[in-house]
Amino acid sequence: FFLTEYTGPLLIYLLFYIRLSTIYDQVESRKNFRHPVVHLACFCHCLHYIRHLLETLFVHKFSEGHTPLKNMIKGCAFYWGFTSWIAYYINHPRYTPPSFGHKQVSYAALVFLMCEAGNHFINVALAHQTNSGNSTCFPSPTYNPFTWLFLLVSCPNYTYEAGSWISFTVMTQTLPVGIFAFLMVIQMSLWAQKKHKLYLKRFYPEVRRKAAMIPIIF
Repeated sequence: FFLTEYTGPLLIYLLFYIRLSTIYDQVESRKNFRHPVVHLACFCHCLHYIRHLLETLFVHKFSEGHTPLKNMIKGCAFYWGFTSWIAYYINHPRYTPPSFGHKQVSYAALVFLMCEAGNHFINVALAHQTNSGNSTCFPSPTYNPFTWLFLLVSCPNYTYEAGSWISFTVMTQTLPVGIFAFLMVIQMSLWAQKKHKLYLKRFYPEVRRKAAMIPIIF
């Protein structure tokens, strides 16, 4: 389910990036210069989904349950559909770069990469906690500063994921990405609150003063 859901956006985005003749006008594509942010956005988008795919294969632990086919269809339609909309605008020959230029792109890209790294280290920490068989305590921060978010929230992986899409929105300054980021933040906040309730039952002393996803807000 996850491999199918994440492989689609990776390949779909690349189809728009190469500007197929069936999607864009070739005369316009050759005439208009590609802003560097277009290449950077492709790199960041691919990095995001490659990370998801590798973590699905080598990091995450899954139960023996099965995912209903309708859930797979809904998930793929959501991710694949939004990727097509996002990629179409960012790779369009008439794409307009961000208002504040290089600084906006650079700072947003830096935040994006930090959030991607943080998300990965949190997922690794959760996987190691599961492998140890230690169910008596909640995962705690380590020497790795990316795990220090455990001090404030119970689901820092969702915090970093939200940060990735918000920074990607700022970096590309496109409406489709902003809408996708908004919907993802809402969905992840619901997942975080659900997990937080489960954590409260299992790890009450450690989790009772933490937020679910974003301190104070969620």
